Amino acid sequence: MDDEITIGIDLGTTYCCVGVYQNGQVEIIPDNATGSRTIASYVSFFKNQDTDTYERTIGNVAKNQSSQNPKYTLYDVKRFIGMNYSDPKIQEIIPRYPFTIKGDNNDKVYFEIEYNNETKKFYPEEISAMLLSKMKEMAEEYTGKKATKVVITIPAHFADSQRNATKAAGKIAGFDEVLRIINEPTSAGLAYGIEKNNYSREINVLIVDIGGGTADVSLLVIDGGLYETKGTAGDKFLGGSDFDSKIVDYMVSDFKRKFKTDPTSSPKAMKRFKNAAENVKKNLSTSTTSTIEIESVFEGNDYNSSITRAKFEQISEPILTKCVGLIKQVLQDTDTNKKDINEIVLVGGSTRIPKLQTLISEFFDNKQLNKSINPDEAVCYGAAIQGAILTGVN
Repeated sequence: MDDEITIGIDLGTTYCCVGVYQNGQVEIIPDNATGSRTIASYVSFFKNQDTDTYERTIGNVAKNQSSQNPKYTLYDVKRFIGMNYSDPKIQEIIPRYPFTIKGDNNDKVYFEIEYNNETKKFYPEEISAMLLSKMKEMAEEYTGKKATKVVITIPAHFADSQRNATKAAGKIAGFDEVLRIINEPTSAGLAYGIEKNNYSREINVLIVDIGGGTADVSLLVIDGGLYETKGTAGDKFLGGSDFDSKIVDYMVSDFKRKFKTDPTSSPKAMKRFKNAAENVKKNLSTSTTSTIEIESVFEGNDYNSSITRAKFEQISEPILTKCVGLIKQVLQDTDTNKKDINEIVLVGGSTRIPKLQTLISEFFDNKQLNKSINPDEAVCYGAAIQGAILTGVN
């Protein structure tokens, strides 16, 4: 129907992105409120002191107020979706978060929030549905049409429980049909349209997808327009958040040394360190030094410091090594020689880290890396193409 559209959504750990294929091309849809083409994967519940009413914000606005409302602002939800509370990895990361994470009688993770003067329980798929609803609303405002069908992307290594929970989130969000849950590397392959490079033979394409919370390395064999995933190695607890945590640890240690006091007891202080760490990481992708200035972060103490790219690379070495390890694992699992890789495609914001790019290129004997599409948008772009293919939109 002319008044309905199919959209593609990259439901990311740290950012979401929505796109639609229309007028013969993919259009990435910006947020009307901020103009941003990616939306922070944050949901915040709070009481408006002016009106004395409870409110909920989603996206960049929620992230901006997170340091003032750390206990009731949820983020990194994708790391918990479809997971068991008793999982050792879940238990390992819980202390990082200022909000309350619990397990129900079936060992499913849920978040506990004070809202409307009562204690509420939200499951990861419910919070994910709120993000998907936001994407749906943005698409409908942008196109003036009803978004009834969706293609949602997930990490290639997601288990069935995680895939099913993501599909459930799509239904909760109000879509008539979740057309497909597509692997992020396959989606990225579609986005880059590598089959259009006029290779006269099948080619081996390595998709290195390192986002905010998950990492996937997939080997795709592309022959004309046909895609086959030959192998995948993934880590659902490896990504930008882990680089941030290394910077937070560095700053907290420095703060303790300077002021002889421990800020880790304050959720507000730790959320401000976390937000500052994310900015530092981004700055160090383009500069060799980043300054840090956080006013009155804990017990009235201002924190002022700087960190060099070399220091960041030093403290991040274990994470960088893990990322390259996934590449080695895929090649080993598929019995593929690194010389037989035709294209190396970088996807996900964390692939902007210069040292990571250098390590990958050096591993492949200084081969040039493919960075032709915005790494934040590539997966969403492919999802929109997939939606068009499934619904026969030209």
